[in-house]
Amino acid sequence: MIEPLTALSDKSGLPPGSLIHIGDVRETVTQMTVIDYCSENVKEHKIQSLDEILKYKESESVTWVIIEGLTNVDIVEQIGTMFDIHQLVLEDILNTHQRPKFEEYDDHLFIVLKSLLPENDQFSVTYEQISLLVLNNFVFAFKEKKDDLFHPIMQRIRSSSGRLRNLRADYLTYSILDTIVDQNFILIDSLDEAITSLEDILLTAEPVKNTLNTIQKLKREIISIRKHVSPVRELISAMLRSESILIDEKTHIYLRDVSDHAIRVSESIESYREILTGLLDIYISSVSNKMNETMKFLTVFASIFIPLTFIAGIYGMNFEYMPELKWRWAYPALWAVFIILPIILLIYFRRKKWL
Repeated sequence: MIEPLTALSDKSGLPPGSLIHIGDVRETVTQMTVIDYCSENVKEHKIQSLDEILKYKESESVTWVIIEGLTNVDIVEQIGTMFDIHQLVLEDILNTHQRPKFEEYDDHLFIVLKSLLPENDQFSVTYEQISLLVLNNFVFAFKEKKDDLFHPIMQRIRSSSGRLRNLRADYLTYSILDTIVDQNFILIDSLDEAITSLEDILLTAEPVKNTLNTIQKLKREIISIRKHVSPVRELISAMLRSESILIDEKTHIYLRDVSDHAIRVSESIESYREILTGLLDIYISSVSNKMNETMKFLTVFASIFIPLTFIAGIYGMNFEYMPELKWRWAYPALWAVFIILPIILLIYFRRKKWL
């Protein structure tokens, strides 16, 4: 579904930096998970208070804090106080109608992007905002709800395989971006199936009103998807241009790979948008052809009965002196004309390929 913006009116008149949660309430209880890891070991546990992460501030290990549920504004405000985060960044974390973006500050980076997944067979898309706060050895991931989006990354950390355990917070940030962007390929596959099914309906069956509704719904969803997918390319490009010490030069090659994936997703969305425009034209043409066929049938039907009506009208007049009225075979002859004339017209129309 397309995201509404009506909730933004809740902040009307408030000063910049006011911390108010804007968006759907997807989790009433905020859950916090801490994963602290280095090449030798990993620690993972749920926490009830942010005071529990203070011991990791001076650690050389990488600490990943996952916060699921944004209704508890105090938690976000407390993080801002503990790590000296700009108030506008905290405001953007709580506003779940943000556009994907990358912002660079002196000692931290702020990244916003959307996780997109198809919801059902009718192709409704669910949108979840993911906000990343990247510090020297910390990565905060703010999510709207509990799900298994980060489970593949968490499993890689637990298994101690690959380079994730040996690299810094910027590589963890890349892994999160890569997971979210690659998830869009699931959306692309679902979209491809929906459009292919629609093409089959249009090309093998008569279009119905529901077909038009499906086309319009897909077009609206694609417009919304495009709004959230297209800026990701610029987001990654901004990270590659960044001179922040928080992004190591060695991570650039991986970010470029994410950029390639984002470009592929964006190009696929653009091509599907054009395909849907073509399908809409096919639908309109099919409806017009169906109407033309109906009009042709009615025209042929009328063309056959016009001369018969003309003859019947002449001999239906109440003149006293009409020589054919006294003729013995007039009635059978009239029926013969009524039968032969339509046959001749039908043969003529068929030879002209009007039937």
